Amino acid sequence: MAARSKARKRAFQILFEADQRGRAVTDVLGDWIRHARTDDRQPPVSEYTRQLVEGYAEHAGRIDELLAAYSVGWTLDRMPDVDRSILRLGAYELLWSEETPDAVVLDEAVQLAKEFSTDDSPNFINGLLGRLKELGPSLKR
Repeated sequence: MAARSKARKRAFQILFEADQRGRAVTDVLGDWIRHARTDDRQPPVSEYTRQLVEGYAEHAGRIDELLAAYSVGWTLDRMPDVDRSILRLGAYELLWSEETPDAVVLDEAVQLAKEFSTDDSPNFINGLLGRLKELGPSLKR
């Protein structure tokens, strides 16, 4: 697995853990960094993982607004937790990170859904992120 894919997967795991525990993503990120420093079995948190988590945290409120507004028939609370975390990360990358091409962001989000979520999730995630991609920069505030 490519280094960026691994970093993205870890960022997703941090977002998911924060959601599950009801904690700020930056606090969970700090826990992961400290744990990696004290336990040789844990790989270090990469700079790219840190950028993704901190970037998401900076825009979390707007990202949740967008996901709620453009997910037809699904409120944020009703979405599977895994899907919500994947969507949050993907929305951040599509709208605020210019390091990764949009097609790669969509593909990576779909791959995470295939690995961690339900059979219906890849299509749902691809559709919602595809809609955000179409609307693009007009969604940022």
